[in-house]
Amino acid sequence: MKAHLPVLPQLMVDEAVKAALLEDWGRAGDVTSQATIPADRQATAVIASRKPGILAGLALAESAFRQTDVRVTFEPLMADGDRLEKGSVVARMSGPARAILSAERVALNFACHLSGIATATARFADLIAHTRADIVCTRKTTPGLRAFEKYAVRCGGGSNHRFGLDDAILIKDNHIAVAGGVTAAIEAAKAFAGHLVKIEVEVDTLDQLREALGCAPDVVMLDNMSPDQLAEAVAIAGGKVLLEASGGIEADTVKAVAEAGVDLISSGWITHSAPILDLGLDIEIG
Repeated sequence: MKAHLPVLPQLMVDEAVKAALLEDWGRAGDVTSQATIPADRQATAVIASRKPGILAGLALAESAFRQTDVRVTFEPLMADGDRLEKGSVVARMSGPARAILSAERVALNFACHLSGIATATARFADLIAHTRADIVCTRKTTPGLRAFEKYAVRCGGGSNHRFGLDDAILIKDNHIAVAGGVTAAIEAAKAFAGHLVKIEVEVDTLDQLREALGCAPDVVMLDNMSPDQLAEAVAIAGGKVLLEASGGIEADTVKAVAEAGVDLISSGWITHSAPILDLGLDIEIG
């Protein structure tokens, strides 16, 4: 059964958009629109895609117009997760022209950025659709925008890794070094964790993988391994734990990594380096 798309809490959306509007308006508001457009001038506009991609962030765009002026009507014509063609009309709005122009950049900044992440994720997901692997994101996100960027990953057909340091135990190489080894780190984590807390351990070598398997973690992260090493790791694990490949995952490497037989592929690139999807606002004076 196809997973439902997540829903962004409206309070979270409105608070993020409010902060962005205040940053953009500064101390005097949109002085250009105030100077050039009569207060009673009405307008209609559409948001349209300049390139193909996957839509995400429409709720934030709507919030930008609504918070700028409640008289602006916003009509979504597509939904987050939809595939866009060049020229696809995403939404239509009408109301005071000043308000539409004052909200334009904030609305587009959110929608272009999040749609870019969704588009990049979908590209990865399409490349590995013939395998068992799923694409997951990381904590390599823009400060303050993590929830939205991880939402965009879901819109593009990916899945979410940890949201923060508090929702799972991920034992990395530095933890292992300080704890005194793979076994010591996993045993300490098991003694600490509650029954609902998953434990994942990162390994750099196949010998570390063998050691980790003896401690029965929930997930093993295979860091910066070649496709051949990953295939060997899959054979060694024999389905005993979930295996996650990580490190240097980009569009030109993801297919070979997935074909090695891992369960999960984590990529920081899809959130920290995905290009925006070009969406524009086309306005008509009414």
